[in-house]
Amino acid sequence: MTEPDPPTDGAAVLDRLHAAITKYLIMPNPETIDATVLWIAATHAQDAWTHAPRLVIKAPEKRCGKSRLLDVVDGTCYRPLMTVNASTAAIFRSITETDPPTILLDEADTIFGGKQAEANEDLRGLLNAGHQRGRPTIRWNHQSRELEKIPTFCMAALAGIGSMPDTIEDRAVIVKMRRRTAAEKVAPFRSKRDGPVLRRLASDLASWLRPNLTELENAEPEMPLEDRAADTWEPLIAVADLAGANWPERARRAAQALNAAREGDAEYSDRLRVLIDCRIVFAGFDGMPSTVLLERLKALPEAPWAEYNGGAGLTAMKLGVLLKEYEIASENITFEPPTGRVKGFHRTAFEDAWRRYCPPEEKPAPEPYKPYKPYPDPQNPSSDNVRLFQHRTA
Repeated sequence: MTEPDPPTDGAAVLDRLHAAITKYLIMPNPETIDATVLWIAATHAQDAWTHAPRLVIKAPEKRCGKSRLLDVVDGTCYRPLMTVNASTAAIFRSITETDPPTILLDEADTIFGGKQAEANEDLRGLLNAGHQRGRPTIRWNHQSRELEKIPTFCMAALAGIGSMPDTIEDRAVIVKMRRRTAAEKVAPFRSKRDGPVLRRLASDLASWLRPNLTELENAEPEMPLEDRAADTWEPLIAVADLAGANWPERARRAAQALNAAREGDAEYSDRLRVLIDCRIVFAGFDGMPSTVLLERLKALPEAPWAEYNGGAGLTAMKLGVLLKEYEIASENITFEPPTGRVKGFHRTAFEDAWRRYCPPEEKPAPEPYKPYKPYPDPQNPSSDNVRLFQHRTA
């Protein structure tokens, strides 16, 4: 009678993968290495996940190790499908309802940057939809004259120079590579020699994780993040919890560190940027004329508003368009002479949007100028609205 193979030590397999990555690459910090290890491991349990996190590998310049890291991912992930210039239709057809591959896109900046961005909207849509299970692409099949549902769910990694589209990065674990110094040494990578070693490691990952798919599918790990960030990191933390040892703590530390870095590096839309800057300008004041708000926005250091709109600067009309989606609009407000009754904004009109959409303030904004004082509305002297424009001293 043949004895069953002993259970695979998950923590030991993750440690070996960690050693393989650091053998060939200089990574920016320990948290990034741990996140990459856990993402690779999670590809071997795709059947267990509701969300398929993307891995975005980016750098500011060439020769930062992006493609080398993608080589290691290719060697150790589940069913890798590496491509540089595959057609969107081919990628669509490569994703199956059961047992999908792991899509690896090198030189993704040439796909989503510059003139190519619009031409590859379908691919971006595929990567966005495929982050969550049950989001197929629907097409009309002219030959069969029937609707066709094309599956999109699969793990995917993208490597390129600069940032990827916001919608992709919002669904991704982001690895920011950097060029190593002359003092930082790594082992040379040779596919023919090192590839089989990595594939054996991939086999060990599969041997450990595949028998535990039911446990991983039912796992509800305690998450240090919320909303979409939690969806993205849950598979990685579930893998770490299954491995045990010190991996659960390392996974949560990596999730918090990399997510904080992503939020700090986020390139905000013009709408959100102006909303954040309005919060800075308003400081502790309850009302402000539109002209003053525009002047203060244009004067903010490193803000784009002085050169906005093709160099003409932010106008009242453009400001109104940017704020409209947040249901913020100017009103006729009476200020102390000589300002009088002019178009302006109530602070209260912004507060709900600030709470919902803006990152937390690190410290109270300075009060850069004397507040506008209330002045009774001659048309309605007893109006309670006057009290809204008192300067807040608390």
